[in-house]
This record gives sequence, C-alpha cells and structure tokens, in this order.
Amino acid sequence: MMIRFLFPLCIILFSGIHLFAQDDDDYVDEDYFRYEDRVYKENIKAVRFHIRGAEMSMPMVDLGGGAQLVLDFDDLEADGKSYYYTIVHCNKDWTPSDGISDMEYIDGFTEEEIRNIEFSNITQQDYTHYRLFLPNNDMKFTKSGNYLLKVYTDEGEEDLAFTKRFVVVDTKIRIMSEVNRAYSLGQMHTHQELDFIIDHKGLVISNPKQEVSVSVLQNGNWMTAMQDIQPLFIRSERLEYDYQGKITFPGMKEYRLLDMRSMRHRGRKVADIYDMTDYYAVELEREQIRIDYPYLTEIDMNGNFIIDNLDDDDPDLDGDYAEVTFQLEKRFPFDNGHVYVFGGLTHWQLDEEFRMEFNEDEQAYMTTAYLKQGFYNYMYVYVPKGTEEISYEETEGNFHETENNYTIIVYYRPFGGRYDQVIGAQTLNSNN
Repeated sequence: MMIRFLFPLCIILFSGIHLFAQDDDDYVDEDYFRYEDRVYKENIKAVRFHIRGAEMSMPMVDLGGGAQLVLDFDDLEADGKSYYYTIVHCNKDWTPSDGISDMEYIDGFTEEEIRNIEFSNITQQDYTHYRLFLPNNDMKFTKSGNYLLKVYTDEGEEDLAFTKRFVVVDTKIRIMSEVNRAYSLGQMHTHQELDFIIDHKGLVISNPKQEVSVSVLQNGNWMTAMQDIQPLFIRSERLEYDYQGKITFPGMKEYRLLDMRSMRHRGRKVADIYDMTDYYAVELEREQIRIDYPYLTEIDMNGNFIIDNLDDDDPDLDGDYAEVTFQLEKRFPFDNGHVYVFGGLTHWQLDEEFRMEFNEDEQAYMTTAYLKQGFYNYMYVYVPKGTEEISYEETEGNFHETENNYTIIVYYRPFGGRYDQVIGAQTLNSNN
C-alpha cells in the first residue's frame, strides 16, 4: 500500500501542486469572474466566513445589529503580502446593483487593507494567516441586501484572491415556516418540502408578485438554492407559499465525516499518514457508493468544516497542511458524467481540485486535495457532462428523514426602488 500511494504523490510533487509561485501577470480573467463564493489563486487556502462566535453559521447579519462577520484565510506563499478588501452590493440574483453607488451603501472607506496578519508556527507548510471582521471602524454597510466581499492584492481588484457572499438583513416582516416530507408520490421518500407564510403587517406591499421575491437555501449552499420564488396566495398582509411539489430539495444522506485534526494519530476515515518532510500526505479509507445503504441517523455539520488541531494549541497558526487522497470505489466509470468531492470545503462549488478521475487499476474514483488540519463534512456528487447540475442519486442516495438546515431570504423592491432590500430571513431545521 505504501508503494502504491507514494507513486502518485511523487507525480503530484513534481507537477507542482503545492508550489504556489505566481507570475506577475497572473490576473483573474474578467470573463471567469463571478459574483459567488470562489477562490482564484492556488496559494489561498482554508477560507472561512461566518458570524463571529458561530463557526457553523451562514455569513448573514442584521443591519445595525451588534454581530460581526469574521473572515479567516491562509496564504501559502507565506511572504506577508498586503491584501485589500471591498464590498459590492448585489441584486437578488447576485448581479451588481447598478441603482446605487458604493458611497450610498458603505459608511467609511470603500477599500481597506487587512491588517490582522500572523505567521504559522513551526509547521511543515509555511503560511501567513489573515483575519478580518465586518463591519468595522473603517467600513460599515448602511443598506440591507446581498453583498460580495472581494479580497485582492495590492495590484488592485483585477488581481483577485477570492470572493465571498454575505447577506445583510433589515427585518420588516415575520416568517412562519415548516419542513415536511414532499407531497408528490415520486418524491415522498426522498425529498423535503418547505411551506411558509410571510406576515408583512405594517409594511405596504402594493404588488407582491413584482415587489417581493424569496430565495431558499439548503445548508447554506447557493449553488442549489431556489430563487425568485413568488407567493401562491396573496391575503391581507400575508403572503402564502404553500405549494405542493415546488419548493422541494433532495434529502440526501447525512454528510460523510473526515477527522484530520491530528498528524500523529489517525482520525476517522484516515487510513495512513505520511511525513513527506515539507508537507504531510494523508490517504483516506476507500469509501463506498451509498445509494443502496439504508438511512442512518448521524450527527454532522451539514456540509461545513472547522479548522482544528489536537496536536498543538492554536489551530489557526499551528495547524498543518496535507495532500489528502479521496477514494470512491467503483468497478466501472460513469459513462456521461463526472464525480466531485463537494461541500463547504469546496466553497459549495464544483472545484477542479476536487474533481475525481477514474483509476482503472484501483477500480475507484480518486483525487488529491490540499487541506488544513480540521474536521470536514463532504459528499460525493455526480455531475452530467457539459452541465453544473449536482446529483446525489448516483453516489449517495436521498432520504426524507435526513437532517438539514434551510434558510429563507425575503427580498423587497418597491415600485421605484433602486435596489433589492432583504426584509427578513429565517433558518430552520428539518428535524424541529
């Protein structure tokens, strides 16, 4: 096993997966840039963005409230370079809001430097750790809505490092909601359905179908979110979304769990750990496709991850990195699709680093990704060729009993309004 594992690692080493030097002209192609969660540079790793004090939360805060968002990330070039940030107000569909200028939604500077910088402490992989809190004394947001956080080098915004979405809420309505098993016979055992009511007492909405729009996310995943949902029934100061068979999501199974908090002892799913002198290599156990497995109740993090370290004191600075090999057993490859590792560790995107290739000798899909020590949730997803449509049916299976979080976000643009407000949001659990 050791010989078999080291051979692909040698290929990876010499191909330069963890040699992160970049050319001066390595700028982001404007055609590639998207208003979504995305990392553009290979030297940027372990990006986390959440409510301060709540690591598993979506990056969503109340306008004028006391909560802050916290951003953490590592730069593997470890040269202490300067990174800057700005925020962009977006429409409900995550296109930039052309109706208002940045001076209207930002109180303070429209661009600032990230000043909280620390260096890794006696790790195999050197890196610089950065942290930012939002809002702060230099930059506050004054409008509700969707926002995109852009982080870039001192070369300017065209040299993007990464982008992260967040939402600011100015609560003006009340949401009453519940999660049920899907009503349709074809989805009753595999899907979950949301029904909810928006009570907008005191807020005049002249034309709800034109002025109000709702997005629903499963486990904070924008890639599979249902957007621009219109009310089914319009009552006096109430909008009802009691569809049957429309606001449904595949239940999936509980997420797979990887415990990589130690490089001295094998955690859950870890088969072997190799010290390669300047980095670690971790081989995971061969895993099975779960479509024929019955549903099992298991506590998970609904696709999220945390950076943690059982070997030292400070996970942010003492945590090391490893080339982690995922293996999904399958006798023959899929004919017309690809397999990806998917979850919060991929920023809820189809990341090419996590795209798996079929290894005929091993009869398994395999990929190697560079991850920091921590505790990870993930799924294997199937994606038909030429699409970005995620399916769990071929790799994981779907069950209506699965525990999931759902977030409802309500957008409002009155007649003559220049931007989309967020006037309410709620997160609920399918088991409550």
